[in-house]
Amino acid sequence: QVQLVESGGGSVHAGGSLRLSCAASGYTSKYAYMGWFRQAPGKEREGVASLGVSAGSTYYADSVKGRFTISRDNAKNTLYLQMNSLKPEDTAMYYCAAGPTMPVVQVLRPYGYTSWGQGTQVTVSS
Repeated sequence: QVQLVESGGGSVHAGGSLRLSCAASGYTSKYAYMGWFRQAPGKEREGVASLGVSAGSTYYADSVKGRFTISRDNAKNTLYLQMNSLKPEDTAMYYCAAGPTMPVVQVLRPYGYTSWGQGTQVTVSS
């Protein structure tokens, strides 16, 4: 079992930036993908970005391409999400997740991920 702890959320104005961190501990080597998801009130949880652990391949939702960057520091066992040019519609609770091998078409869908953090709130005001 892996433990995931997110941090770095906060409140910013539109156009601002935040960097989210996800510290992983436990048996992390069995996971093939790590990703960021978000859920706004009244909406379903959606995939934001995902990273293939072994190859370093990255995947992004269309809504964040060019603005968000997912990365991982292997030495620190930490996943990051750099968020630039934030928009009010980016407001949500952001979750870090880890999952086993899965088809690439599923990496931005939450149901394939088996370990989840508690989330960190991001609020973007206009």
